[in-house]
Amino acid sequence: MELDRSQLPEPVLDEKPEFLELYWKAWELAWKNVTQTPGMPQTPYMNEAFAHDRIWIWDTAFMVHFCKYAPAIFPGIESLENFYQPMYDGASTPCVVHHPDNPPLFAWVEYEYFKFTGDDSRIRRMVADKRYLQRHYDFLETLDSGSTFPWAGTHTNFKKLPQGYMWSGNPSGMDNTPRGRDEYDCILWLDAISQQALSALYISKLAGMVGLEEDEREFMRRYEELKETVNRHYWCEQDHTYYDHHISYPCFIEVLTPVSFWPLMARIASPEQAEKLIAMALKPEKLGGPIPWASVARDDPDFDARGCYWRGGVWLPTAYMATKAMEKYGKLDEAAATAEDLLQHMSLTYRNFSPHTIWEAYSPTKPEPSTTKKNRELVRPDFCGWSALGPISMLIENVLGFYDVDATAAKVKWHKHRTGRHGIRGLRFGSIVADIVAEGGRVTVQSNRPFTLEINGIEHWCGPGKTRID
Repeated sequence: MELDRSQLPEPVLDEKPEFLELYWKAWELAWKNVTQTPGMPQTPYMNEAFAHDRIWIWDTAFMVHFCKYAPAIFPGIESLENFYQPMYDGASTPCVVHHPDNPPLFAWVEYEYFKFTGDDSRIRRMVADKRYLQRHYDFLETLDSGSTFPWAGTHTNFKKLPQGYMWSGNPSGMDNTPRGRDEYDCILWLDAISQQALSALYISKLAGMVGLEEDEREFMRRYEELKETVNRHYWCEQDHTYYDHHISYPCFIEVLTPVSFWPLMARIASPEQAEKLIAMALKPEKLGGPIPWASVARDDPDFDARGCYWRGGVWLPTAYMATKAMEKYGKLDEAAATAEDLLQHMSLTYRNFSPHTIWEAYSPTKPEPSTTKKNRELVRPDFCGWSALGPISMLIENVLGFYDVDATAAKVKWHKHRTGRHGIRGLRFGSIVADIVAEGGRVTVQSNRPFTLEINGIEHWCGPGKTRID
C-alpha cells in the first residue's frame, strides 16, 4: 500500500526546497518500516530499520516524536505495547526486547504524545489501570546487573548505587562511546540518573492529570532527590557542564558528549547552569559549529573525524534531545540555528553522497555518513528509524518554529524567526486541523476549530475558518 500524503502535514518553506525534499523522503522511508509481525502484542508497529527479530526501547520511543504528526497511519505510540505487555503483563512475543535497560524514556514520550493528541484515555491506562510507567521506573530501581529475562535478548547492566547508576555503552544506546575511556564499570552514568529523573518528573505530571495524588507526590519526591544528587555530584563548575562521575572516587569523568544535555531535558539545571553549559557546548571545538551535535567534543582525544559510530558520529536522537533541552530554557534561537545546520548537513549528504538516502548517523566533518564502530564500513542506509527526527520533527519544530503544540490547551507556540514564505498546512493536533502560513507581513490561518496561536510571545485567537494576522 502506498503512503497517503493527505494524512501528513505539509511544510511550507520556499527558501529551502531541499529540506522539503528530505522531509518527504523521510516519510517514505519510515512508511517502509511500518511492520506486520504475527504474534506481536501490537501489530502493525514501527520497526527501527535495524533488525526484524528484536526491538529497542529507545529507538522506538524516539520514533514516536515524529509519528505523532501522522497518528492515523503511523503506529508510533502503539508500538510501545510491544514492550509494556511482554515486560509487565507476561504477553508472548516473537521479537525479543534487546537491552531491556535501554534509556527509560516511556514517561517523557507518553506525556508529549498526550499533549499533542489530547487522548487522556491512554494516560489513564498507562498510569492508573496498568501502571506501566511506574512499574518500569521501579523495574530499573530494583534491577541487578547481569539479570536475564525470557522476553529479553541480552542481560542487563543497569544497577542503582547510592549516588547514581552503573550502566554500559550498549544498553545506554551509545555503544562505543569514549566515556570512561572504555572502562565503563568505573562510571556513574549521567544519562541514567537524568533519565530516571525525567521519568519521575513526567510520571508525577501524568499522575496529577488523572487524579492519582499519592503517585503525583511520591514521584515528585523522587524527582527532587535525583535532581539534588545530579547537581551536587555531576555538575562541574570549572568546565560549566555536567559530567559522568567516578564510581569510587570524588572526581568527574571529563568527556563531553551530548549526554550533558539530559539534565536540561529533565529541568535539573538552574537557568544559570543552562546558560553556561549551552554557551560552552556550542563552541565549534566542542559540540557546535557548522555540523553540530558530534557525539563527543571535537577537542577530545578520542574524537574521530570519520565518525566511528559514537566517537564523533552525529546522531539524530541525541541531537533532537539536546534541541528540546535548549527549548526548555528559552534558547529558541540556538535550537533553530543548530537544527537548520544539522538539516543542511543531512541535505548535502543526501544530494552529494551515493546512495542518496537518510543514514543511521552522520560524519561530523563532511557531508557523508558516519563510519561504524570498526571504522571501516559505513553505517546503515535508509534509516528511518529515528533519523527521520531531523527531516520531520526538527524541520517543523525548529526550522519552521512550531516548537510547542498543545491539544489539551488548543494552543500552538510559534517561534517565528524566518522572513520568506513559510509555515505548515494540515497540522493535526487533537481534533484541530490547521494551516498556518506567513508571507510578507501577514500570517494566514485556516482551521476547522478555534485555537490560540502564540507568535513570539503574543497570543492571537484563531476562530474556525480563515484568520489573518498582520
